[in-house]
Amino acid sequence: MNPLLVSNVLLWILVVVLALVVLALVRQVGVLHERITPVGALMLAKGLKVGEVAPTIPLEALSGSGLTIGGTRPDGRSLLVMFVSPTCPVCKALLPVLKSSRKAEAGWLDIVLASDGDLTEQRAFVAEHGLDAFPYVVSSPLGVSYQVSRLPYAVILDHEGILRARGIINSREHLESLFEAKRLGVASMQDFLEGHRHSTTA
Repeated sequence: MNPLLVSNVLLWILVVVLALVVLALVRQVGVLHERITPVGALMLAKGLKVGEVAPTIPLEALSGSGLTIGGTRPDGRSLLVMFVSPTCPVCKALLPVLKSSRKAEAGWLDIVLASDGDLTEQRAFVAEHGLDAFPYVVSSPLGVSYQVSRLPYAVILDHEGILRARGIINSREHLESLFEAKRLGVASMQDFLEGHRHSTTA
């Protein structure tokens, strides 16, 4: 046979084999994706535990209005405190998510942004990113009370001032996992999924 024809036939066979291998790998990736459970916000071992009463801390927002983090809220609403920083790139990337969540969860949740550091820098941060709609507090004791060591970090308190969810927030999914954990009454989505896994295998 013509050597050129033989080489072409071999190349086409190789192409077909490679195509089948790629299809098999794509299918396997799809199977693995279905098996991987979504990861919620990362909870740190230290700090206030979910289910404990949060400290009541009176503060003053940058706008000059007074507000209190913790304690009973007569309006029955929950409170999300999001710890951010003007020098945190992930915090800045999450600001649009916080703005949309503020509208989407307006029926039950208020959102407060918290930080510490230079007030001039904080005011510039608020102005640059259009955060005037959020109460914005600058308080080192607030971060210390929740032992915030990494940003961005969020906690959800219910209307009785009890910590219902907390964790490091790096994405919209992490933030929404806190909402879901609060709704389900669990410490985290990981705890819920682990408990669900044990109940189905028992």
